[in-house]
Amino acid sequence: MVNKGVYIVSARKKVAEELTKDIIIAEANRQFLTKDYYQVSMRAIAKVLDCSHGAIYYHFANKAELFYAVISQYFDEVNALLKSALLADGDSQSRTMAVFTGFIEFGLNHQSQYQFMFMMRNNEVDPLAQKAANESYEQFAQTLQHIHQQKLSISKVYSVFISLHGFVSFFLGAVENYDEAKETAIMHAKFLLDALD
Repeated sequence: MVNKGVYIVSARKKVAEELTKDIIIAEANRQFLTKDYYQVSMRAIAKVLDCSHGAIYYHFANKAELFYAVISQYFDEVNALLKSALLADGDSQSRTMAVFTGFIEFGLNHQSQYQFMFMMRNNEVDPLAQKAANESYEQFAQTLQHIHQQKLSISKVYSVFISLHGFVSFFLGAVENYDEAKETAIMHAKFLLDALD
């Protein structure tokens, strides 16, 4: 005869052993994107993953730490976009345009993620103060410097970044995706390209 209590404990132990950071991050990402940051809890994530909330805390100290892990993946996507533009064929102008339009395209095609990355600040979280954000901006700056053979001033690079951010921020919620603002985005990117000279 099987003891049901032993089976339940064994099943929970198996779930906890199979639970990885990636699985938790994937579910947290899903919940952050479908709810609000404040509506997501470690318990809610644990419930969907069918584990104790203690199993989540084993991997992440608190919700903010888990949120930063999710955000870090978004910055990885932006970094991959920058790397792609850097390695692309073409002259400096076409590769710079790829950086500018790629950044805008990411922002407008991933509006919720973009808001979490660049616009969410409260007493619990500040994504822009995190390592992933700083490293991503450094990669942005280094990509432009490399494309332009180290001839750009720090202030120009920063001003371009702020202008790209301003463009995305202006269109957030006003368009569904990049395609709806593509023509204007290309005009803006060309304007910024001219401003670099």
